[in-house]
Amino acid sequence: MAKPKLPDKNFSWTAKLAYIVGLLVTDGCLSNDGRHIIMRSSEIKLLNTFKKCLNINNKIGKTRNGDIVSYRVQFGDVQFYRWLLKIGLFPTKSYTIGKINIPNKHFRDFLRGHLDGDGNIQSYIDKYNSYRGRNYTANRLFVRFISASKTHINWLYKKIQNIVHIKGALIINKPKKINNVPIWEIKFAKKESIKLLKWIYYRENLPCLKRKRDIAEKSLKIILKEKRRKYTRISN
Repeated sequence: MAKPKLPDKNFSWTAKLAYIVGLLVTDGCLSNDGRHIIMRSSEIKLLNTFKKCLNINNKIGKTRNGDIVSYRVQFGDVQFYRWLLKIGLFPTKSYTIGKINIPNKHFRDFLRGHLDGDGNIQSYIDKYNSYRGRNYTANRLFVRFISASKTHINWLYKKIQNIVHIKGALIINKPKKINNVPIWEIKFAKKESIKLLKWIYYRENLPCLKRKRDIAEKSLKIILKEKRRKYTRISN
């Protein structure tokens, strides 16, 4: 006798769930069997956070492609799989994924997952000029979100504009010979990145990749210190 089909289930949105969806949109995938969900990463710490948010104990697998090592977690959950389909994920999604049906209330948690999965924070000191024997420097800060899907990156950019009220640059990177597919990128400069990072990391003990949060917090402290120094000079 066949087992009865499990009914569809609506999962309640939380900060943890929205973060997990952000990770799955970028570095995760749905198998074609209708039940298994896979999350891949080069960072074990991120996969441990993924497991903790979902309260699963599945083992972390390891794969090697030459000198490149990556890790993965796979688990089966038919109801969660169907719910992910319902909100906009699907198998073989990389180049064709579009919008994700996520409440505005939890968008920043989703965006933090997106950043941890396929984004980056770049911070550096630019020694851009010298005048009369003095070197002038500036602290640069950029936040990027990346996707192989033009539809998805356009949706993500409009969503960020509407909710966070910042503007960035929408960039297309030329196709690589490996797969001949362009990669799309949203790039935010210093002022916009400051606002965005403060909004994403809105309190302590949020699920996130600590390495990236550390970069964000260190960058914000340096920029704040720079602003105070400039204000002191002007006031004097």
